[in-house]
Amino acid sequence: MSSEDDAGGEAPGGSFWEAGNYRRTVKRVDDGYRLCNDLISCFQERAKIEKNYAQQLTEWSRKWRTTVEKGPQYGTLEKAWHAFLTAADKLSEIHLAVRNHLAGKDSDKIKAWQKEAYHKQIIGGFKETKEAEDGFRKAQKPWVKKMKDVETSKKNYHAARKEEKTAHTRENHAKADSSVSQEQLRKLRDRVEKCTQEAEKCKDQYEKMLEELNRYNPRYMEDMEQVFEGCQEAERKRLCFFKEMLLNLHQHLNLSTNESFHALYQDLYQVIMAADNQEDLKWWRNTHGPGMAMNWPQFEEWSLESQRPITKKEKSGKMADDVTLTSILPTRDGVVSQTPLQIRQRFSYQEEQNSLFYDSLRAPAHVNGGKEDISEWSDEDTPKKCLDANGQEEDIKVPGVRVRALYDYTGQESDELSFKAGEELMKISEEDEQGWCKGRLLTGQVGLYPANYVEKVGS
Repeated sequence: MSSEDDAGGEAPGGSFWEAGNYRRTVKRVDDGYRLCNDLISCFQERAKIEKNYAQQLTEWSRKWRTTVEKGPQYGTLEKAWHAFLTAADKLSEIHLAVRNHLAGKDSDKIKAWQKEAYHKQIIGGFKETKEAEDGFRKAQKPWVKKMKDVETSKKNYHAARKEEKTAHTRENHAKADSSVSQEQLRKLRDRVEKCTQEAEKCKDQYEKMLEELNRYNPRYMEDMEQVFEGCQEAERKRLCFFKEMLLNLHQHLNLSTNESFHALYQDLYQVIMAADNQEDLKWWRNTHGPGMAMNWPQFEEWSLESQRPITKKEKSGKMADDVTLTSILPTRDGVVSQTPLQIRQRFSYQEEQNSLFYDSLRAPAHVNGGKEDISEWSDEDTPKKCLDANGQEEDIKVPGVRVRALYDYTGQESDELSFKAGEELMKISEEDEQGWCKGRLLTGQVGLYPANYVEKVGS
């Protein structure tokens, strides 16, 4: 076995200065590379936790925002509730930013440092590991050789003393035995002297080897220290870098130093404190309670002025009343269609006709022999007439469009039409703001009807 093999022997314990025990320091290089991978995995897993938490916050906020919006809560307390959900969205953004730092910038920084600090060899292992191994082996090789000589001389000396002891024992036994001749005693005595001389000689050799070893120890320690300090410097850089990365992790996770985090909860606190139960109760009272306005019935005197036509602008400014629905019959395949709710301003088409009638009384009439002068009108220029709900003539101002009734409808006012589901009529005006159209029945009657009670023929 060569001295290099002796130097490379693995020792389970003992002093660093013993042969092969430097390998624990060499192994630390490989451990440093593995620890870099562990740190990256640690950051990646925490980044995953941050991402999952951010997603859960977003889902929670979305779910409860819909619930609160559709729920019965109202007023300033509803705003406070929504503030929690808004804060959750902002907190989700903060945790996503933490995740991006850990999984992106920080992990990439560790990988870059690892690549710079540890250089893989083609044959396997790392360059730094081989350099440390060679440095320790070279520093320890002379000392191991001397140590081997010491161990050999020690072994020889101990064997010589053992042999000397055996010779003395035999000599003493022979002296006590009268059957042993003088010649045999002399030989035993010579053997003892020879063993004693050999033991002294081995002792001198042992002491000499030990002295040489002790004389070389300072040089050995210096060389080993030099290699060890190189390993220590590399490890110092790794420890400092890991500390820096852990501080980065602390900085990202310590949201108490994040201005956005502080502002988030400060704003949330202010919104919660702004919730006012008295204000909410007052709002409910005025919106749904005794504080609501009421148009109490009052006596109204009839006057000619009240019969004037109501313009569309005035009509839209008045309050709407519900239209009473009549019986609903199946229209197609025996399926009963649901009648939509119709809202319409209360005004009488008959009132409009009455107003026009009184206006005509005040206006001068052009008559010719007791008849109206219609000589200025030709057959083409004469406006076409139709009967309204009261049998009076009215101009048709819009080309008719054939429509079919989807539901039964019974007019609630004198200016409204009545028809059955499936009956066809002509639409002669566009739908107004309240959802009413003017139409003409096949009988010639003209009046108003709900626009969504009919469909265009052929649609």
